[in-house]
Amino acid sequence: MPRNIDIKAVIPSIDAFIPKVTPLADQGPFELIQDDTFFSCKTGRLKLRVLSTGEGKLIFYRRADKKGPKESFYLHLPVSQPDIMRDMLAMSYGQTGRVHKYRLLFLTGRTRIHLDNVSGLGHFLEIEVILEENETTETGVREAYRLLERLGIDRSQLIEGAYVDLLAKKLSTAVGS
Repeated sequence: MPRNIDIKAVIPSIDAFIPKVTPLADQGPFELIQDDTFFSCKTGRLKLRVLSTGEGKLIFYRRADKKGPKESFYLHLPVSQPDIMRDMLAMSYGQTGRVHKYRLLFLTGRTRIHLDNVSGLGHFLEIEVILEENETTETGVREAYRLLERLGIDRSQLIEGAYVDLLAKKLSTAVGS
């Protein structure tokens, strides 16, 4: 199963980080508008990602919900009819959340750097270091930390969980107020 090292951090704005990320990138930025719908899944996370082009991708992943770099196992499958797939999965498993985001994607070697504006949450940096089949997790973690350091990210900016978790927490806090 493919693996990567994933890390997320809060940033003040995408615009503030474009000049920091651009010199490190081999390719990009690529502009993406993503609509991720999450479904109930006991063994990890299952989401349907729909791009503004109408293309869809079903993604399963499993990773710890902790601050800092973490190993993520994932599988993905192109979906030609994402609206029908969303309805089927929602009826079958139940929809647990939805995340809308604007993303700038940069590539630096094997690493994907995302600058995200998540609706209802704010701005984030996400790094995904793609691991080779026999490569150790520690190698990817070291690479992620080096990149965070070069970008001036303090460990206090790191976040735990996924955007869908942060949105759910924000909603429950607002309802409880």
